[in-house]
Amino acid sequence: MRMNRVVMAAVVTAALAAGTGTALAGGGQASGGADAEGLTVAAGTAAEGRQEQAGAATPARADVSTTGPRVVRPYQPVEIGQGAKMGLLPKGKQNYVVAWNDFEEAVQQAKSLVGDDIRPNSLSGGMGIDGDDVLFTGAFRTDEVPARITLRLGTGAEVEAGMLRLPGRPGWGTYFHDAAGTGRPQGTVTVTAYGADGSVLADLTYDASPASR
Repeated sequence: MRMNRVVMAAVVTAALAAGTGTALAGGGQASGGADAEGLTVAAGTAAEGRQEQAGAATPARADVSTTGPRVVRPYQPVEIGQGAKMGLLPKGKQNYVVAWNDFEEAVQQAKSLVGDDIRPNSLSGGMGIDGDDVLFTGAFRTDEVPARITLRLGTGAEVEAGMLRLPGRPGWGTYFHDAAGTGRPQGTVTVTAYGADGSVLADLTYDASPASR
């Protein structure tokens, strides 16, 4: 499976995040700013295709939890669904990779990139699409570590996202949601980060429908 594109948004209360570190890496290339259709492109980096390297280390499998992010080592590949692996980098600003092919190459490319560089107490987000399979990914940057992050696709119910962060107090982390077989969302996608007391730490809404493009 190859993701046809990764479309990302870095919007909080309808404003674009004030950073220049967004990029999409695929096919050995990296580009910043926007894709061919003018959309904001991947926060962090994404490498397309499946990883099929012989003898590659088996990555950990991430579980969806409502008790806060799972703590992972820097550069640790974590399976997040549909053959994709996510890894967090210790340098840069909310710098992470999502790779369907060569994870190590994606990490090396990301080391030269800034990362999301999103505003404090905000979220970035977007999706990779292959037919009816959709994979949502993004980053959070919050003063308080979120207890949970949810996505609402169109008018549907909230669904729980998985979360990852680095050891210590990095002040940021990532989230993901495997929506295989659901098809491209119609209308808006709303991402919400909640604190332990149920308060909203940050939210993000973007229009994912084909008509919005």
